[in-house]
Amino acid sequence: MPPSPAGPQHAETLGVGKAIAVLTSGGDAQGMNAAVRAVVRVGIYTGAKVFFVCEGYQGLVDGGDHIKEATWESVSMMLQLGGTVIGSARCQDFRAREGRLRAARNLVKRGITNLCVIGGDGSLTGADTFRAEWGGLLAELLKTGGITAEEAQRSSHLNIVGMVGSIDNDFCGTDMTIGTDSALHRIIEIVDAITTTAQSHQRTFVLEVMGRHCGYLALITALACGADWVFIPESPPEDDWEEHLCRRLAETRDGGSRLNIIIVAEGAIDKHGKAITSDDIKSLVVKRLGYDTRVTILGHVQRGGTPSAFDRILASRMGVEAVMALLEGTPDTPACVVSLSGNQAVRLPLMECVQVTKDVTTAMNEGRFEDAVKLRGRSFQNNWNVYKLLAHIRPPATKSGYTVAVMNVGAPAAGMNAAVRATVRIGLIHGHRMLAVHDGFEGLAFGMVEEISWNTVGSWTGLGGSKLGTKRTLPKKYFEEISANISKFGIHGLIIIGGFEAFTGGLEMVEGRARFEELCIPLCIVPATVSNNVPGSDFSIGADTALNTITTTCDLIKQSAAGTKRRVFIIETMGGFCGYLATMAGLAAGADAAYIFEEPFSSRDLQANVDHLIEKMKTTVKRGLVLRNERCNENYTTDFIYNLYSEEGKGVFDCRKNVLGHMQQGGSPTPFDRNFGTKMGAKAVAWITGKIKECSRHGRIFANTADSACLLGMRKRSLVFQPIAELRQQTDFEHRIPKEQWWLRLRPILKILAKYNIELDTSETAHLEHLTRKVLVPEATV
Repeated sequence: MPPSPAGPQHAETLGVGKAIAVLTSGGDAQGMNAAVRAVVRVGIYTGAKVFFVCEGYQGLVDGGDHIKEATWESVSMMLQLGGTVIGSARCQDFRAREGRLRAARNLVKRGITNLCVIGGDGSLTGADTFRAEWGGLLAELLKTGGITAEEAQRSSHLNIVGMVGSIDNDFCGTDMTIGTDSALHRIIEIVDAITTTAQSHQRTFVLEVMGRHCGYLALITALACGADWVFIPESPPEDDWEEHLCRRLAETRDGGSRLNIIIVAEGAIDKHGKAITSDDIKSLVVKRLGYDTRVTILGHVQRGGTPSAFDRILASRMGVEAVMALLEGTPDTPACVVSLSGNQAVRLPLMECVQVTKDVTTAMNEGRFEDAVKLRGRSFQNNWNVYKLLAHIRPPATKSGYTVAVMNVGAPAAGMNAAVRATVRIGLIHGHRMLAVHDGFEGLAFGMVEEISWNTVGSWTGLGGSKLGTKRTLPKKYFEEISANISKFGIHGLIIIGGFEAFTGGLEMVEGRARFEELCIPLCIVPATVSNNVPGSDFSIGADTALNTITTTCDLIKQSAAGTKRRVFIIETMGGFCGYLATMAGLAAGADAAYIFEEPFSSRDLQANVDHLIEKMKTTVKRGLVLRNERCNENYTTDFIYNLYSEEGKGVFDCRKNVLGHMQQGGSPTPFDRNFGTKMGAKAVAWITGKIKECSRHGRIFANTADSACLLGMRKRSLVFQPIAELRQQTDFEHRIPKEQWWLRLRPILKILAKYNIELDTSETAHLEHLTRKVLVPEATV
């Protein structure tokens, strides 16, 4: 990677002589504190002074104690807190020029020329207006004697960088806004709880979620819980929706379901712009169907609680990028917003994003609802299309004549069942006969195969583990039996959902085609493993759930140290040789170190970490957290590290160790894993249907080309199919990991936020992704 535009520089010289102010504005969102923490620590790390602006723009206008210098320790323990510790407020004063004049004077007097704003589109628009007026504000202050000529010269320009903190995910140009994932966690927890009582009493529940005029929360909730219906403002229902809804609910009950779930976005409307309320829907269902119906309006509970692992990492990465953007800024640099594109942090022109966001509202007001959905972005469109397939289309009377089998292989991972459910239902919609294979390749060899129906998988979305059963057994020793059963059951295509064994098993099946013609059928591998170690995909189903389990556990462990003497916790995570969980949990939980196989370490490194913690214990922060990937080093075991830290820290801190074990594979899947599994399953069926037709010759299937056995992976922003044979070269089979892993570029961020000395020179730019970011245009304008 090339060095930054500013050239190679040492960390401590990047921000010397500069001052950065950070504020949170508008509605609070979980993860804002993580963003503030990252801005403060990276700013201080680069040599800049960093200031808190308390109570948002109101604090900027009022000045005084509302603007105070931040320290490294002042942001300790903020990472896991919901809301915003520095406060937020709606500010009418800042809307007037007089208020902005006072705000400018307060910044100039403190030498602050860099402002980081965390908030929604209104907050960011206000920041851009402030920047545009800056020269005029300084001239007026100079004229009235509010500032000196020297102060005006020193503060001649103001750099602005924004981060979008909003649970609504209604800002165009970023895949996710800070707080959205956490809000989905709150919603799904409640939906899961409501589902149990609804089943007990055969009830219909109407749940209203937040989002203002954006239906993202409602849409993802509907996908994640398998709702019968969802109302979103971007795509109102047809005029006869009442008939259609009641028919759908009745069909679900007639199919054996004991409950109905209807999700309503708070801004839901019909085609004519009339509001569709939760009470309207309840009255309709009671009047037409006579079902026992309840309404639950979730309200501000969606904003509350601790942020998810995703939001902590997202906010931390955005905070790092925001500081770099400010320090690299020039008088000509336009205001930008830090956004997420796939797994990359990018800078986008602020006002272009704001304009596209406004265009969505305009399109809805003008009744151009198809345009509104498109303007929301490709991800929103894909989610909406998958939902419509699963909820609004039923299997056709005419069958395709093809049979598709689905199985789980490897260790269980939360979200596997969501993927199987989508696979089965989308397969039935295509007219296929769907078969469930129990216990992986071993079950296929022993004939543990049965036809699976639409209703069988109805409630699987929120279930952890694997309903089909899963084993690590590979197929090679069972080729004869597997071939016989493929022929016996008439299987034309096979979808394998699992981890590294699914990938290697697929490779073995391809190798077996030379000996067994029955194996010449299309194969699709869908990565599902907590280790996230399958080549060809940035993410695997189940990894997000495991990451949240680790992060939550780390929070509880750190909390247990409150009020005790100085203590360091050594925690072992899963992952095999893959350090994904240890690294990302380290970022999310604020670890002091994370030992992984991919980054070799020595006894000198261990001693340096101990010395670092000894110095830390001299501050007001009296606890430490160290994560260790289970296979990071065969000699430096968890017990060894625990004993070393205990001995070297004697008299300064004591140690505790925790091996998290299989709890990382259990639990109900997170909203991300439910949604990801659902989309992966739907995409896999669409691909395999096309391949079966492509390979069909005179009533029989013969697939023997490289592209007839593919892995479906998430790459940057897209789901892509890659021939598994081509992925061989990208795989370290001895250690069961890809040779290149995108998340390794985040390791320096973890170290910087833990206060280790990492120099931003040419040796580090190979790892620091934020130094290679470029300004892009919003997706919807491309």
